[in-house]
Amino acid sequence: MDSPRAQTRAQALDVVRSALDDAGVAWEQPTDDPYACVATLPGSRKLSTTCSLRVGEHTLSVNAFVVRHADENHEAFYRWLLERNTRMYGIAYAVDRLGDVYLAGRLPLAAVTAEEVDRLLGAVLTHADEPFNTLLELGFATAIRREWEWRTKRGESTRNLDAFTHLTGPAAEGP
Repeated sequence: MDSPRAQTRAQALDVVRSALDDAGVAWEQPTDDPYACVATLPGSRKLSTTCSLRVGEHTLSVNAFVVRHADENHEAFYRWLLERNTRMYGIAYAVDRLGDVYLAGRLPLAAVTAEEVDRLLGAVLTHADEPFNTLLELGFATAIRREWEWRTKRGESTRNLDAFTHLTGPAAEGP
């Protein structure tokens, strides 16, 4: 017979799976971890956000990659992230040893409901997708300009750089 803790963990996993299905979110279970679900959240600025949900013995952990470490303007880039942490629900921006940016959060298993899973997924999507262009502008402006120049010289499409025309157009040129 399963212990009460194992039953709570199994129930939480069922809630997570059902919440993902009910939300119409594509997900899969990694073969090496029966307590994990990896969901793909569709976005508008960031095409998709991969989000890992893992039911541990005591908590549901949520982790999602947002953007790689900034190429430039590090202080403003990381300050921007830290200032937003105080206004977020259930998750916070975090960095790994390379400086890559993730969203990370934990929820006690006793609080895992379909509504809370949906709320966490919404928070992940909001904080990975909505600020994505701002993060690119803060940490990758030079790379964006180089990419725009490279494409225009070769006559290639710059359509996916349209959000950054204020960085790439004639008014953006300067020192």
